[in-house]
Amino acid sequence: MLRQRIITAAWLAPLMLAGLFGLTGGGFALFTGAIVLLAAWEWTNLAGVTEAGRRLALVAGMALLMLVLWLAGAAFATWPLWLAVAGWVANLYWVTQYPARSEQWRSTATRLIMGLWVLLPAWVGFNVLRDTGGVWLLYVLLLVWGADIGAYFSGRAWGRRKLAPAVSPGKSWEGVGGGIGVTLVLALVFAVWQGLGLAGGLGLALATVVVTLVSVLGDLFESMLKRFRGIKDSSNLLPGHGGVLDRIDSLTAAVPLFALLSLGVL
Repeated sequence: MLRQRIITAAWLAPLMLAGLFGLTGGGFALFTGAIVLLAAWEWTNLAGVTEAGRRLALVAGMALLMLVLWLAGAAFATWPLWLAVAGWVANLYWVTQYPARSEQWRSTATRLIMGLWVLLPAWVGFNVLRDTGGVWLLYVLLLVWGADIGAYFSGRAWGRRKLAPAVSPGKSWEGVGGGIGVTLVLALVFAVWQGLGLAGGLGLALATVVVTLVSVLGDLFESMLKRFRGIKDSSNLLPGHGGVLDRIDSLTAAVPLFALLSLGVL
């Protein structure tokens, strides 16, 4: 398994970096759109759709929605980002109330609608951040990765109090604290690098704490859906790493929120 993970990472990492930072405009939107559509394919399974033809039709519908957003100029708009905020408030409620309130979203139709407010705003958020030149896109990527690494090592070393045992028994509040510690260091580095000053640096630090917590929610939300569906990974599209959603679950929550905050804070 370790060998397969290394092989997959060896070709995937350069491809992702080239696409995220080597492309702009329509090319970037197509690249990130392709990733989102792969995630949408996996989401149909999380929603309980198993027939391949129907799954393809749903993914085609998502692609059409993305095209409409692009043609209407909404691929860089703020209203899809606000849609994400509303959606993630609902997601937070359902994660904290799992499994007691699972009947509220257990239908396939509801879970498919969830995918709209998770995946479409994430795509818009990527476009908005890339449109700024790429620095803040890099930041949110490093934030999510740093939070994950900090949480992993802090949780292993000091984890005692479970964060959401019904959803993801391995996660702890101590891990969350470690993740926030790492991302605050990252905020300090970027505040100095970008010359934000005291007020800008404090704004970035506050935004960083909020987005770090939301990134944890993104991970927990996908874990909840997988647990409800009875599967370990969203798919096997990435050998050794699971599926696309398994790799971007935290980003689907962090990117739209950070894009929204960056428009007013940074």
